[in-house]
Amino acid sequence: MARVIPQFMTAEIDGDFVVFLIGMRINKVWKIHKWLPVLLAVRRILRELDAHRESGFLGYFGAGRHRSVLTVQYWRSFEHLASYARSEEHQHWSAWVAFNKRTRNSRGDVGIWHETYQVHAGEYETVYSGMPLFGLGTVGKLVPVGGTRATARGRLLTRAQSSEPVGVHSGPEAQI
Repeated sequence: MARVIPQFMTAEIDGDFVVFLIGMRINKVWKIHKWLPVLLAVRRILRELDAHRESGFLGYFGAGRHRSVLTVQYWRSFEHLASYARSEEHQHWSAWVAFNKRTRNSRGDVGIWHETYQVHAGEYETVYSGMPLFGLGTVGKLVPVGGTRATARGRLLTRAQSSEPVGVHSGPEAQI
């Protein structure tokens, strides 16, 4: 079991980065031959990315619910993400070509989607309490919440304006 960090923490990451949300939805459960290859490809792609951090891939987490699967990925830049996605030498390209062939005449059996967000340095905010490493905290640096970092607004302003030393939060809780 992952170690739970009991105090309030925030994540910091140097420079700009990209958050990439990608997912699939099983619309016709009985058409396993359409959606299972997609699910298996996702696993292969994530294993490949984990093994090749030089690609600009920083990390990910995933979840599933109501016939849907979501993966949140962190990338150093959009250029790194696009380069990986278009490379015929990596798992994604062949999986994308196979998906399009398999679903050419049956759109709607399995849905896929993605969203890409470019995040500029300091223009994000995080808080974690009673959690193991999670989200941006898995790819950035965790620091205790305190001082001006005790509120969401304070964490945003602190990142944008200074590199003030961080102290342990002394209030009853970090405010979201």
